[in-house]
Amino acid sequence: MSQSTVTGVEEGYRWRWPALFVILGAEIMDLIDAMVTNIAGPHIQAELGGSETLLQWLGAAYTLAMATGLLTGGRLGDVFGRRRMFILGAVGFTVSSLLCGLAMSPEMLIASRALQGLFAAVMLPQGLGMLREMFPPSEMGKAFGLFGPVMGLASVGGPILAGWLVDADFFGTGWRMIFLINLPVGLLAIAGALRYLPESKSPTPPSLDLLGVVLASVAGLLVVFPLVQGREHDWPAWAFVMLAASVALFGLFGWYQGRRTRSGRDPLIEGSLFRKRAFNGGLVTGLVFFSGMSGFMLVFNLYTQIGLHYSPLKAGLAGVPWSVGMIIGFGLVQPLMKHGRACLQGGTLMMTLGVVLVWVTLQIAGLGVTPWQLAPALIVTGIGMGFLMAPFFNLVLAGVEPHETGSASGTLTAVQQLGGAFGVALIGTVFFDLLGEVPSQTAFESAMETTLWVVAGMLLLTFVVSFLLPKHVREEDLQH
Repeated sequence: MSQSTVTGVEEGYRWRWPALFVILGAEIMDLIDAMVTNIAGPHIQAELGGSETLLQWLGAAYTLAMATGLLTGGRLGDVFGRRRMFILGAVGFTVSSLLCGLAMSPEMLIASRALQGLFAAVMLPQGLGMLREMFPPSEMGKAFGLFGPVMGLASVGGPILAGWLVDADFFGTGWRMIFLINLPVGLLAIAGALRYLPESKSPTPPSLDLLGVVLASVAGLLVVFPLVQGREHDWPAWAFVMLAASVALFGLFGWYQGRRTRSGRDPLIEGSLFRKRAFNGGLVTGLVFFSGMSGFMLVFNLYTQIGLHYSPLKAGLAGVPWSVGMIIGFGLVQPLMKHGRACLQGGTLMMTLGVVLVWVTLQIAGLGVTPWQLAPALIVTGIGMGFLMAPFFNLVLAGVEPHETGSASGTLTAVQQLGGAFGVALIGTVFFDLLGEVPSQTAFESAMETTLWVVAGMLLLTFVVSFLLPKHVREEDLQH
């Protein structure tokens, strides 16, 4: 059933609240699917086979595909219609989830995960574009205010859900149910989109920069692939050649974006952004931070299951204090947002303290450590992450011009995903390299401890590069 185009911003779109819950449902699907393989990874490897690199690719394939897809995902909605692209993305995400659930080899599962990431990148940007048109200004803050609590609940419930589904082994599906559960959820999202989402399209749609997407995608792959596969092949020369080529290709991508801007065509990223310290600082800060966090989450979940022999459900529950701490941090930092960069830097130092406390806990309790013993350190880490994340995007955007905000925001979101893929590749490789071919309990302890110090170092580097960001967020951002 087709819906009419949004009209009358002051009174708002008639079905805006049901439409909001359809969009939130899509956000939840993405957030949960980005996390579930960290919990189910050991069981997937046990059934499908493959080396430790499978455990890294399960997350990296999704986030890398999503990172490059996000660069143009929003523009597809501007050109072809946001409702149409949302439905296409939801259909593709549901079908690729089915393919993940039916995968009979590591290669098929990794390819299906990449498809999931691409279709998520088509689906998610459309929702935010439609929200701005559906809601009157008086309700905009309330609508966007629902995202925080819902995403917080999803971050808490996602790992628990994944662990429960793997342990429950419904109908003998085991780990496959973490993907198959997307089928009814995806069908509901598609039905809701057909019924409630409005037609929405940019009156002046930008041109698509497909060559730019290809350059960015290949450059990202040239970073992640050798980091994941190089260890397995004892770091051959081609791994370093690919890393060097990625630097050259990212440079070519930047030059090409500037050329498109000068010729009057729409670039993926506004070339003027690269001349702004705040934006460049935001890219570096985001890349380092999200790399460290994604890599740590992968290693922590693998360590609790393979090293500490937790069940998937117990491993999912062990990570809950982190998510709870993050929600607490988001709440505590709201009155302090006027301090901007100081909040972010305080959160970075608090996270570093939390990671060090995890190390101290492991030193004291060893391989007999329980989730309750880990909880205090993880809560501190989560609170710090809430303090860091809350002002991050607004701080970066405070240093760009209003007409550059859309491009800067989309690029930062893509860098968040690229950082996730890079971190899984880098920190996962450090962890597995230290484990060796036949890991002992001592090797597990040593690998985890070294990984914690690497993550702490990346957090301290985040603190240093964050001085490139503006000191304060914009006044209008404080009012939302």
